[in-house]
Amino acid sequence: MAEERVSPLRQRMIEDMNIRGLAEKTQKAHIRNVKHFAAFLGRPPDTATPEELRAYQLKMTEDSVSASTFNVRIISLRFFFGTTCGREDMKRFMQFHRKPRKLPIVLSVEEVADLLAAVPGPGLKYRAALGISYGAGLRASEVCHLKVNDIDSAPSRTCKHALPGSGMLIHVDDGKGGRDRKAMLSPNLLALLRDYWCESRPEGWLFPGKPKINPLSPRQLNRAFTSAKHMAGIKKAATLHTLRHSFATHLLEANTDVRVIQVLLGHAKLTTTARYAHVATKTIRSTVSPYEQIKLLQDETLRRGMQ
Repeated sequence: MAEERVSPLRQRMIEDMNIRGLAEKTQKAHIRNVKHFAAFLGRPPDTATPEELRAYQLKMTEDSVSASTFNVRIISLRFFFGTTCGREDMKRFMQFHRKPRKLPIVLSVEEVADLLAAVPGPGLKYRAALGISYGAGLRASEVCHLKVNDIDSAPSRTCKHALPGSGMLIHVDDGKGGRDRKAMLSPNLLALLRDYWCESRPEGWLFPGKPKINPLSPRQLNRAFTSAKHMAGIKKAATLHTLRHSFATHLLEANTDVRVIQVLLGHAKLTTTARYAHVATKTIRSTVSPYEQIKLLQDETLRRGMQ
């Protein structure tokens, strides 16, 4: 199959993205979105006028494109015109759509326990991987790209060389936004990981895919989650990412400082983490409403009147 010829314009855009260190997935999305605009335009995208850019946004609106898709395409076009074409003025003619802020779906501790118990085999591979998703709050891609040496734990008597280190931490390299961070490693999660390691003896990738030189893919992990959810009889519209939401919410309900949760999740902004307060039902139920103070004042007033 002949390779697709790369135009000088696309090559320049690729070079601009490389200079800025954009991830491969982000680069592919930018290229795909600019190609979509070029198809609408019917000619090279760098020749577009403000009126044509407006027409493109109007067409997406008429087609009922989701706010997420609309905004991602606009971000790509802003990069293309502002950086590759040097046409900063075009940004004035691009608008973002307001995305509805829905509360994340959260599983209870009991539901998570049922789900993990129902994870399909063979072996402990998927149970261990989903255990990290919940027990450390990692994203799917972060779980899949863990290496054996990323698990920093104390030696085990039964499996002395299972996992290295002595820090009870999980090292997350190149997470979202290219940021490295440390994640928590609980004793019970460590015990599960040790059982998995002693069973499978992975080398390199902690959760190898097929072939073993490649890591497990997020798609495979999603399939395992969906299967376990059905086996556990969970009816909520939960996804693999729900385990990360549940991790944060359960920590908040256990009175963990929200700034600590922010660090554990790798959030750049505290406001992103703070939204879990809206679904931390145990915290909400245990919080005393200021309305109760009114009753106390009324009782106090009545008591004094009777003296």
